[in-house]
Amino acid sequence: MTDNPQDQPTEGEQPPYTSPPPPPVPPPYQAPAYGQQAQAPVSPADAHMWSMLGHLGGILFGFIPSLVVYLIYKDRDPFIRRHSTQALNFQIIAAIAYVVSGFLPIIGILIGFAAFVCVVVFSIMAAMAANKGEEYTYPIVPQMVT
Repeated sequence: MTDNPQDQPTEGEQPPYTSPPPPPVPPPYQAPAYGQQAQAPVSPADAHMWSMLGHLGGILFGFIPSLVVYLIYKDRDPFIRRHSTQALNFQIIAAIAYVVSGFLPIIGILIGFAAFVCVVVFSIMAAMAANKGEEYTYPIVPQMVT
């Protein structure tokens, strides 16, 4: 290599050893804010399932299942948030109808039965729409929880 003025290897010679470049610096880790946990995104199939369960749970357990789904998934998926707020608003109105029917002596039985039939029918319709990935709005239900 002494006869080569540009310090280039000639045929049959090995090039001088040079170290590889250092790896790139990774971006700094940003931990979640105090009191918050890192949340994984929800797959579309899971979003449909949790939305459907929020609607169907109201048939047996009132507003509790839709409230639980809303509180757990409201910040993780907008589809679940929309469906759980719809289910929660509807179940709150149904709970009010059940309480009112309990105070009325004779007509209360009819009001309670009509409210139960509406809860079953509309919850099944909403659950079917959620399972298909479609939006559903309960008829004549004010938006109390948004």
